Amino acid sequence: MSRPSKKRSPRRASPPPKKPGLFRRWLLPPTLFVLGLSLGLLVPWVVWLDHQAGQRFEDRQWTQASRVYARPLELYPGLAISASDLIFELQASGLSQGAPASIGQYRHNGDRFDIHLPGFAFPDGAQPPSRLSLGLSQGRIGQIDSPQGTLTRVPPAELGSLMPLDDRDRTLVSLPDFPPLLIVGIQAVEDRAFNHHHGVDPRGLARATWANLRHGQLVQGGSTITQQLVKNLFLTPDRSLVRKFNEAVMALSLERRFSKADILEAYLNEVYLGQDGPNAIHGFGRASEYYFGLPVQALAPEQIALLIGMVRGASWYHPVRNPQRALNRRNLVLDMFLETGLLTAAEHADARSRPLGVNTRTQRGQRGQSDFMDLVARQLRQDYRDRDLRGTGLRIFTTLSPSAQRHAEQALAAGLADVERQPNELQGAIVLLEPASGEIRALVGDRQPSRRGFNRALDARRPVGSVIKPFVYLLALAQPDRYHLASTLNDEAISVPLPGQPAWEPRNYDGESQGEVALMDALGRSLNQATVQLGLDVGVPALMRVLRQLGVEPGNDVHPSALLGAIELSPLQVAQLYQALASEGYSTPLRAITDVINAEGESIGRYPMQMRPIRDREALALLDFAMRHAVTDGTGRSLSWRLPNDPGVRGKTGTTNDRRDAWFAGYSSDWLGVVWTGRDDNQPANISGSSAALPVWARLFSQLSIDHQPTSWPDSIDWYWVDWPSPLLASEDCPNARALPFIAGSQPSQLSPCIPEPESERRWPWQRR
Repeated sequence: MSRPSKKRSPRRASPPPKKPGLFRRWLLPPTLFVLGLSLGLLVPWVVWLDHQAGQRFEDRQWTQASRVYARPLELYPGLAISASDLIFELQASGLSQGAPASIGQYRHNGDRFDIHLPGFAFPDGAQPPSRLSLGLSQGRIGQIDSPQGTLTRVPPAELGSLMPLDDRDRTLVSLPDFPPLLIVGIQAVEDRAFNHHHGVDPRGLARATWANLRHGQLVQGGSTITQQLVKNLFLTPDRSLVRKFNEAVMALSLERRFSKADILEAYLNEVYLGQDGPNAIHGFGRASEYYFGLPVQALAPEQIALLIGMVRGASWYHPVRNPQRALNRRNLVLDMFLETGLLTAAEHADARSRPLGVNTRTQRGQRGQSDFMDLVARQLRQDYRDRDLRGTGLRIFTTLSPSAQRHAEQALAAGLADVERQPNELQGAIVLLEPASGEIRALVGDRQPSRRGFNRALDARRPVGSVIKPFVYLLALAQPDRYHLASTLNDEAISVPLPGQPAWEPRNYDGESQGEVALMDALGRSLNQATVQLGLDVGVPALMRVLRQLGVEPGNDVHPSALLGAIELSPLQVAQLYQALASEGYSTPLRAITDVINAEGESIGRYPMQMRPIRDREALALLDFAMRHAVTDGTGRSLSWRLPNDPGVRGKTGTTNDRRDAWFAGYSSDWLGVVWTGRDDNQPANISGSSAALPVWARLFSQLSIDHQPTSWPDSIDWYWVDWPSPLLASEDCPNARALPFIAGSQPSQLSPCIPEPESERRWPWQRR
C-alpha cells in the first residue's frame, strides 16, 4: 500500500527587499567622501603645521635695535658740576626723584644727594646696582660714600636707536636674568597650568571663563602662554576657527619639540607691550626701559604688575594715555599675586599704594640731539654697512654730555633771539668739545633742536673770516729768528696784484689804517692789512699745508684772500683746527664715538684717541698768549662783562664780507666752543663776531662747570719785560712795561730809553723768571 503523500504547505513568498533609507541612500556616501577627503587633507595640513612650527621656532632670529648712548657721567671727589646739571644728568639716565631705597631713584636735599643707581654693562665691564651719597660744595663734589669707591659711573642716557627693518623694538633678556616675580607672575595671570599642560589647556579655558564671569571683566585669557607665543610669532591676529585650530596644533608642536624654558623665554621677549611712535615695543626687557628707564632686573613688584597687566591689551591699558584704567589693571594683577602667594599682605599693600611711576619725560625717547646723532651715523657709516647696524643689537657709546647739550641748545636759541632784528631771521650752530681728548660733548645745528633737516654744524660751509688768522700768525711765530709777539708789522693799505684779474685791495674792518703795530696787537685787534702783509711773507701755500696737517681740507684755491678767511669751512671743521691750539700742541681727530659693543657684549669697534704732537709747540705757546690778549684787549674784550668768572679764556672773533657770517672760537683749559651765526639765504645780516657769535658763546660758557688751570709752558720759553707796544726790552718799573713770552734767544736786543744801561755785576732787570 502506498504511503500517503505529505501535504506540502504552501511556500511563503519572501518579503520584497527594503528600499534603502534616505540617510544611507543620499547622505552617507557624500558624508564618507567628505570625511575621507577631510582626513586626507587635514592630516597633511597638521603634519605641515607641525613641521613649520618647529622649523620656524628653531630658525628664528631675534632682531634688536642698535642703541646709542651718551657718555657715562663719572662721579668723583673734586668733579666740577652744579646741582642742576647733576639732576639733569640723573634724569636723562632714566632715574627719577623718589625714595633711594628703590633702584633707579634719587633724593636730594639742597646740595646733598642720595642715589640708587641701576646696574649697567659698560664696555670695560659691568657695574652692579649701587647706592651712594654725595655732597656738593662750591660747585664741586665733596666726599662720596659708595661701595664702588671714590669713582662711580652713572649709566649713560640713551640717545636713540637704529631700528631693524621690521620696526620691532626689543631688548633681549635671557630667562635667568628676568626677575623671579616676573617669571612666576606672568604664569599666575596668563597661564597657571603652564608647567603641566602640553600646549593647550581645556581646564584653563574653563577656569578663565569662570574667573572673567566672576569679576565681570576680562581678567584671564583662555589661551595658554604657548598659544599666545604661536599667535605672536606665526599667525595673524584675526579671530576665526581656522586660526584657533592652527594655533592649537602649532602650540602642541612647540611643546613636543622644545622645553618650557625655551618657550617662556621666547614669550617674555616677544610679547607686544605698546608703541614708541612708529616702533612696536616687544618684550619685557625693552618695555621696562621704555616705561621706567630701568633694566628689567631692577623692576619693583608694582612695576612688574603693570607690565604683566598690559599683556591683555597694551593700548587699552597704556599707562600714559589711560592711567586710571592702567592703575586698576595693575592693582588687579597685584591682587592675583597676593591670591597666589607671590606677595605677602604687607608687600601687596605697599605695592598697591604706589603710583604708576611711568617716567614719561625720559621714555628713552628724548628725540633731541638729532644733530649729534647725525654725526654719529656718519662716523658709523665709515666703518659699517647699514644692514650691519640695524637689527643686530649693537650698543654704541658716544661722547655726548646731556647737560652740555642742553646748555648749548638753550644758548643758541636765546642768544640769537637777543641779537636778531626780526624774529627767526638768524640761524646758527655750536660745536662744544673737550680739547685734550677731541671728544665732542655737544653739537647743535639748528636754533630749534627738535627740528630735523639741514645740519649747519656739519654742512654749513661758510667763509670763516678772521678765525683763520691765528694760523697765519702761528706760521710767523714758528720762525723765531724773524718774528715774536712784539715784532712790528705795517698796517697800511696794500694792493696785491693777481694774474689776469684786478688787484686785490683788502681793507680793515673800520676802513682805517693803524700804521706800525705790534704783532700781538695786530692779531688781537684783527687788523686785515697787517695780517695780509704778514701772510704774504709766510706764504698762502704754507697756510694751506698747516690746515691740512691739523685735519681740515681747505680746498685748492690759493687766492691770497684765504689769509683773511675766504675759505668755506663748517663749524665742525673750525673746531678741528682750534683743537690743536686748545690742547697745548696735541692734535687729534674729533670723535663722537668711543666704543661699539655687539649683542654678545664683545667690543667690535674702538675709537681711541690718536694724539699727534705739533712740531712748533713753542710757537703754539706764544700764539696761546696772543689769543688771550685778543680776549682781554682785542675784539673779544666784551667777554670781561659777559663772562665775569673768566677762567682765562682765549679766543678769536670772525666776521665776513657784508657782515653775512659771524664766528667766535674760544677755549679754556677744559672746553673748546665754536659758534657760527648767519642767515640761511646768505644775505647780509648786519652782524659781527663780537656782536652776535661771541654773546652766544658767552651764554653757553657761563653755564658750564669750568676748572681754572694754569697754562703749562715749554721749558724753552723765557719771559722778558718790554716797553709795550715797542719791541724794546724794558724794566718792570717802566710805565708801559709788559711781560711777554719769547722762544729762547728770540727776545729783542735793543733797550728801551726808560731803563739805564745795566751794570756788568747786576742781573738784567728786563728778564722775568
